[in-house]
Amino acid sequence: MTENLGEMRDAAAWIRRCIIRYTASAENSLQFEGVHEPAWAEPLIGFSRGDDPLYQKFKDDIGPFYWTPLEIFNETFPGLSVESGELTVISWILPQTKQTRLDNRREKAVSAERWARSRKYGEEFNVKLRDHLVGALRETGYEAVAPMNAPAWKWEESARYGLASSWSERHAAFASGLGTFGLCDGLITPMGKTMRCGSVVARIAVSPSERPYTDHHAYCLFYFNGSCGKCMERCPADAITREGHDKKKCETYVHDVSSKSIQSRFGFETSGCGLCQVGVPCEAKIPLPGKTT
Repeated sequence: MTENLGEMRDAAAWIRRCIIRYTASAENSLQFEGVHEPAWAEPLIGFSRGDDPLYQKFKDDIGPFYWTPLEIFNETFPGLSVESGELTVISWILPQTKQTRLDNRREKAVSAERWARSRKYGEEFNVKLRDHLVGALRETGYEAVAPMNAPAWKWEESARYGLASSWSERHAAFASGLGTFGLCDGLITPMGKTMRCGSVVARIAVSPSERPYTDHHAYCLFYFNGSCGKCMERCPADAITREGHDKKKCETYVHDVSSKSIQSRFGFETSGCGLCQVGVPCEAKIPLPGKTT
């Protein structure tokens, strides 16, 4: 047992190094002309088991189209006979840089340029990071797949939640001990909710990360004691209320207002807003109970 635990620790350390080193490379860039500026700060990394009951709960809650780790693994490797307990979900958080947060905090209606660039070029890096980790794992002899990069991934309509997809990076991060959901549906992590996240499902043994919560709203001050609601004030689309996040309103505003503004001001196309994620107590940390500023 000691040897097996040692192997699991070694695998976790190797995976962490792989993700952190790639994030430290020049690929992680806001793509400003003539100057290199990283899109993301150093990542946080967590792990969960492929047979964690949460994944089936997500599927039952979101819809039959939602993948468990075993389902997307079997979709990718149909010739293998694998048990869900052999799989590990590797999840990471890419935190926004301080300057990007400060820039977007000043905005009242649409994204700042750095935020828009992180949404476009930062997410392009995140796609590459998924592929990089999958490639590194496969070269080392471990089958792996990035669900969000899988050809079968698609948007679907959830009877309960409206627009949803085959896999959720935020739900994988929640299962992997990296954060809980806020009133605006953003994931509040130890580095706050100004971030993007990614994940890979691999046939590798890694000890799951501690999950220091049971309530999926544990880190949100609004749900904790009603002492906050700053994201409601920050939302230019009035898409966040005490009842939660209206995804349709949000999507319409991003498409009709924010994305068009980004195109006209900065000359590239992307979706983006993020105003509800900055100027709030959970912008860059897990807020302390009772602290709203």
